[in-house]
Amino acid sequence: MNKEWTEFLASHAAPVQESADIGCAMNDLSHYGLVRVEGEDAMQFLQGQMTNDMGQVTETHSNLAGWCNAKGRMMTSFRCFRRGEAFYLQTPLENISLVLQRLSMYVLRSKVAISDASDELVRIGFTGICAEALLQPFFEELPEQVNDVQQQDQMTLIRVPGVSLRFEVIGPIGQIQEIWQTAEGQAQPVGENFWALQEIRAGIPTLYQSTSESFVPQMTNMQLIDGVSFTKGCYTGQEVVARMQYLGKLKRRMYLAHVSTTTPPNPGDELFAKDSTSGQGTGKVVDAQACGDGYDLLAVIEIASAEEQQVCLGENGPKLELLNLPYSYSE
Repeated sequence: MNKEWTEFLASHAAPVQESADIGCAMNDLSHYGLVRVEGEDAMQFLQGQMTNDMGQVTETHSNLAGWCNAKGRMMTSFRCFRRGEAFYLQTPLENISLVLQRLSMYVLRSKVAISDASDELVRIGFTGICAEALLQPFFEELPEQVNDVQQQDQMTLIRVPGVSLRFEVIGPIGQIQEIWQTAEGQAQPVGENFWALQEIRAGIPTLYQSTSESFVPQMTNMQLIDGVSFTKGCYTGQEVVARMQYLGKLKRRMYLAHVSTTTPPNPGDELFAKDSTSGQGTGKVVDAQACGDGYDLLAVIEIASAEEQQVCLGENGPKLELLNLPYSYSE
């Protein structure tokens, strides 16, 4: 984490975690890391790796994408955006070393440079109806549609999906400090758990090391949130992903749920259903965050078990209450 940014945050109001429903919130997003991919062949190189069409990642549009192994299982997922000629892949900080190591293995003779940009650019987020008013002094225009991008004064502004209005700002520390200081007193600083909860409620899967290579993209609804292109051509794992879409029958998908418990569910935790006949288990937790009397979570669950509404956290644990996602399962 950028030392100057860390010291800046330490000298300002400490984040709160108490409420999941703060009306106007701002986040430090240093728990995400950034991988920069640049060079003459950068777009072509990424096109052969990501599940989504990297040709649509421009200075005015970002996208979500999965990165799969040869068996079509996602090693991680990214928010992809551009700054100038360089592509940036955003993923939880704990995934960065894996991405740098394994992505570099595919470079071969491509004219591509891959580097860790996590400490070079600061990331912050805004959630709530206040977001537009707080950002308008710094940007001539704000992105109107989800995933759209505005570039100005070395800063990148992305409108990200959410039940509430959400934006992410990426840029040099000086400009980001100015935005943060201006917003203080109007927006409540919150911790990373708040932003993670907003991702959960938006139905956006975040993969960690504990869930790496656990899911085919369709199991985490990536095709429903514009995270997969079925027309872009070949990429690592593409045959498995395409076969699932056109020839297979999806037996597992990601659900939003609430569980009343004082024991925090963790990514990768197993789920159980008494009548499940699957030899691969009932499902797994994707991510979970505290909310109300328990935890809201995203979980990949066997569809037949989910329809019976008898899925439990752990073999003898509390039952999951399935909630409505903000998007439809219809494709």
